[in-house]
Amino acid sequence: MTPNLTRRHLLGIAALQAASAFGFTRIGLSAASAVEPPATDYAPAVVVGSGYGAAVAALRLGEAGIDTLVLEMGRLWNTPGPDGKVFCSTSAPDRRSMWFRTRTEAPLATFLWLDVVNKNISPYPGVLDRVRYADMSVFVGRGVGGGSLVNGGMAVTPPRAYFTEVLPQVDADQMYGTWFPRARQMLGVNTVDPAWFEATEWYRFSRIARRHAHNAGLRTVFVPSVYDFGHMQREAAGQAVKSALAGEVIYGNNHGKRSVDKTYLAQALGTGKVTVRTLSRVRAVRREPDGTFVLTVDETDASGRVARTVEVGCRQLFLGAGSLGSTEILLRARETGALPGLGQDVGRGWGHNGNLMTGRAMHVWDTVGANQATMPAMGIDDWSNPTHPVFAEIAPLPMGFEHWISLYLAITKNPERGTFTYDAASDSAKLNWSRSQNQPSVTAAKSLFDRINRANATIHRYDLFGGNRIFADDFTYHPLGGCVLGRATDDWGRVKGSSLLYVTDGALIPGSLGVNPFVTITALAERNMARILAEDA
Repeated sequence: MTPNLTRRHLLGIAALQAASAFGFTRIGLSAASAVEPPATDYAPAVVVGSGYGAAVAALRLGEAGIDTLVLEMGRLWNTPGPDGKVFCSTSAPDRRSMWFRTRTEAPLATFLWLDVVNKNISPYPGVLDRVRYADMSVFVGRGVGGGSLVNGGMAVTPPRAYFTEVLPQVDADQMYGTWFPRARQMLGVNTVDPAWFEATEWYRFSRIARRHAHNAGLRTVFVPSVYDFGHMQREAAGQAVKSALAGEVIYGNNHGKRSVDKTYLAQALGTGKVTVRTLSRVRAVRREPDGTFVLTVDETDASGRVARTVEVGCRQLFLGAGSLGSTEILLRARETGALPGLGQDVGRGWGHNGNLMTGRAMHVWDTVGANQATMPAMGIDDWSNPTHPVFAEIAPLPMGFEHWISLYLAITKNPERGTFTYDAASDSAKLNWSRSQNQPSVTAAKSLFDRINRANATIHRYDLFGGNRIFADDFTYHPLGGCVLGRATDDWGRVKGSSLLYVTDGALIPGSLGVNPFVTITALAERNMARILAEDA
């Protein structure tokens, strides 16, 4: 499906382009002139973050006629660099790749045990961040559009039975009848043409992995995407500039991808009621006696220096800074006494969606192809396995040469949960998660991939993740929980202990979903915003 290009949508896109042209850090319809609008110190509604849930909140607030300010700590990714491209490729990263790093930190550590994957770069507010805790690190997007800028685009709706198990208080009939379809339509979800998939060289890696899975008696499924597969076909035919076929994914896509800055946020800006301020990190929040929320916001420059600190007031506050960001803001407010009424469930129920990565060594005759599309289009679906349920994305590894590696990002059903606590010395949230809590994920994934290897006489790769490990279980792309729906909030995302304060992102989902979570985050935000606007506006 393609989002309808309404007049509002086109106005929003024009506002983004104008802001880019003039180098604005404040984006709205008034940015069509060459004079940047003044800073706003009050808005009826403030949305923190600009990823999936935040973008839903911004659009629906704007449609309701509520003046809304979106605060995003990253930059607007809409300005070409010296090479004429907004984003850099995975194979040739530069300062645009990582959030204030001197070296990239890709999921793969080595190739043939050689340190050739990551590159030295200069510090810059790049598009991808790897937030490191003691035994777990989390990949997050930085910029207008949040995680939608850097993910693999897999737009998967969870199995209904498991969704009901995870969020039993949410009406599944409404979710699957109304909110999931709306989210998919708004996000521009589409599916690959099966005939093209079977014929193209760009998905040979998926077809080989599918055959090996079928040899083991396993089921594979096509997965929808927010990457425009029609555009990808034109890339392959030489009729469009290559993006997914040019090694672009984890550091952003220059073409073809329907990230939320091009969908929800563009429409939000088109209402004329929504303004986005970039490079603005919310450091603290408190409540005044009159009920107004006051946010302390650090405005930074491209070097990471705090150019100034401002205070922004609002009546309604929507936290969409992701599982990590929203949880940290609330924990800090509770533990410093700024919002003392928040409950003890804030910071609990965190999980990594059972993520881990693994690679298999293929036979010399099972070539995976030098040319690989970066957008996954197929997964191994063994979620109905009663002992070790796994959904494994057949992941690309586009290195530009034949490497005989079949790579996977597995999602497992891991019941372990972590907690966040506030560390006053560093003024930050710390994740309490031990490496041993990954064992259910490792056990489930090992069961699946050992089965595939036995059926095909193949072996695991030991050279990709450091320390001769066959599984990378020390990072996640899918952080979930920390402000769980029905625990830290009510059943609609209202934070308990502070009226007119809401969470609208993956922090609401208790640690596990069984599939890539962004469609669910979007649909849940749509559901919650409809109720909030009906009752709280």
